Amino acid sequence: MWEFLKPILVDFKNPIIFAIPFFLLLIGIEVYLNYKERKGYYIFKDSMASISMGIGSIFSDIISKSLAFVAFTWLFTTYGFFKEELSWTVLGWVLLFFLDDFTFYWHHRLSHEVRILWAAHVNHHSSETYNLSTALRQSWTEIFYKYIFFLWLPFLGFPPLMVLTQISINLLFQFWVHTKFIKKFPTIIELILNTPSHHRVHHASNVRYLDRNHAGTLIIWDRLFGTFAEEKDEEPVVYGITTNIHTYNPLVIATHEFKSLFRDLRRAPGIGNKLKYIFLPPGWSHDGSTQTARKMRQNLKK
Repeated sequence: MWEFLKPILVDFKNPIIFAIPFFLLLIGIEVYLNYKERKGYYIFKDSMASISMGIGSIFSDIISKSLAFVAFTWLFTTYGFFKEELSWTVLGWVLLFFLDDFTFYWHHRLSHEVRILWAAHVNHHSSETYNLSTALRQSWTEIFYKYIFFLWLPFLGFPPLMVLTQISINLLFQFWVHTKFIKKFPTIIELILNTPSHHRVHHASNVRYLDRNHAGTLIIWDRLFGTFAEEKDEEPVVYGITTNIHTYNPLVIATHEFKSLFRDLRRAPGIGNKLKYIFLPPGWSHDGSTQTARKMRQNLKK
């Protein structure tokens, strides 16, 4: 009956753990360049807050990834419709690369467009600086719902370890795009891949750039689904969120939007409005006192 649990005893070698020394090395190099060129890209307390968030996320990820492994294993062993074709094959890896990245796009996009999910994700955007340490400002709560989006992959027939490895590879790719030292690549690369330029837009609080460029590895999903915006020299990116929290306290960074959501729920009249605060985009309000990113863009165009 419990045969499907046996694979969880396998020691999953998380690529993220092995990459930590390289993360720190690259951050050190960027800090040196920042000092040498007097760029002002780093604030010590802010970077320490981001690193603290990253350390905390490792512990919560152990729990969530273990639960995901159990669910993935059950789906794979019970169903796994195309096991023979997809399990650890070249075709399987190629398909998984695209399907995982496609799934990440929608997980990431909905984390910006659903208020309760945004409450978990917003901490990654709360820094008003942008550098490689910002990449480590990971959520302590987002990973508890993240893996739900990927359940369909073991259902198709991708082995759980294969799926978790590809998820980690995708996350590794996203580290290096958190820099201001790289401006733009040749056009063909900017058309296909997520780049520092594209991801700077994603971290912007400018109305024109809000909720754009949700890509993991491939920017093609944003281009296909209408969420792409190009970084413009005439409008430099302003980093942070629309209402900045001005704190370096990791506990506040991790929970501030949940507190805001609960305040809105308390003042919302009726169950219908309460549900809208939970599931509609951030910025929606029953009295029109705040606006969603879409509404702000519409007003900007007018």
